[in-house]
Amino acid sequence: MRRIFFVLMASALMCSCTKPTQNKPMPDPEPEPKPVEVAFAKGADISWVTEMEDKGYKFYDASGKEKDCTVLMKELGFNSIRLRVWVDPKDGYCDQSDVLLKAKRATALGMKVMIDFHYSDSWADPSKQNVPAAWKGHDASQLATDVAEHTKEVLTSLKLLGVDVGWVQIGNEVTGGFLWDICKVSGKEAASFIKCFNAGSDEVKKLYPDAKVVLHVDNGWKLDTLIWFYGLMGSARYDIIGLSLYPSYWENGAYGDWNAKTKQCMNNITSLNATYHKEVMIVEFGMPASQPEKAKDALQFILDNASDKPYFKGIFLWEPEAEHSRNNYDYGAFADGKPTIALDPIK
Repeated sequence: MRRIFFVLMASALMCSCTKPTQNKPMPDPEPEPKPVEVAFAKGADISWVTEMEDKGYKFYDASGKEKDCTVLMKELGFNSIRLRVWVDPKDGYCDQSDVLLKAKRATALGMKVMIDFHYSDSWADPSKQNVPAAWKGHDASQLATDVAEHTKEVLTSLKLLGVDVGWVQIGNEVTGGFLWDICKVSGKEAASFIKCFNAGSDEVKKLYPDAKVVLHVDNGWKLDTLIWFYGLMGSARYDIIGLSLYPSYWENGAYGDWNAKTKQCMNNITSLNATYHKEVMIVEFGMPASQPEKAKDALQFILDNASDKPYFKGIFLWEPEAEHSRNNYDYGAFADGKPTIALDPIK
């Protein structure tokens, strides 16, 4: 019911801006949001939050006091929030109206927002980049139109609500492209992907001229893959190289040591900037929730090594508020609804 009300409110606002009545003057538009100055983003992707709330899960600060999750993120030291967008998800979570609700909360707290377009009805990542049901059968030209229209619709709604969008991802972990199979990236083939990527990127710049467009891939520690992928992207219109870094996966019955992959990723950030002359962000980071001390050390290492890299613009933890018992996710940074010491470096 909450999201239905919110959609109606947003729709009314958009209509009031485009269809004046004969007898009533148009209301004044919401003031242009004052940009939030963020020199280095300390962000959290909390896209699961409304679903968790609807399931009755609560969030608490370290003392045990119940808090709204977004408020808690702000108090923990995060200055930015990342939100994924799906086209037509079956349960409604992460659709346009759900994203508007979460983005408005963040903006009300003075936090900057990153929008992460998946261009799919559900999860998109290197193992799957499924075309939304409504776009199936479309060729590359029509898919470019679909991407542009979807991007425009969502960002227009955010702008009407005064959301301060600082970054926009055109695709999520698109190492192999998106909208498979039409827009795959493989070998030296990337033309259809770039066509659709640029269609989305151009809409970002029309609506949020100051927002940075992010081109995001996985495994930020794999330099050979990064060089191959971004080497194909010469005609793609983007501002920031976005990386995922999960340096301690479960392998051979144990979590691996985080040091080597994390240090390699930090070295790669320097190499990517020198080669492609782009700013770089880690837009997804996670460590095993069962090892909060090691997670703290890994995060502290990254932050300590950020100061000498002016081109390194921030890090976003992926769903730190999640827990295995709540989301079946093992790389969060909460336990029993409370933040662990893994998040101490954010302050």
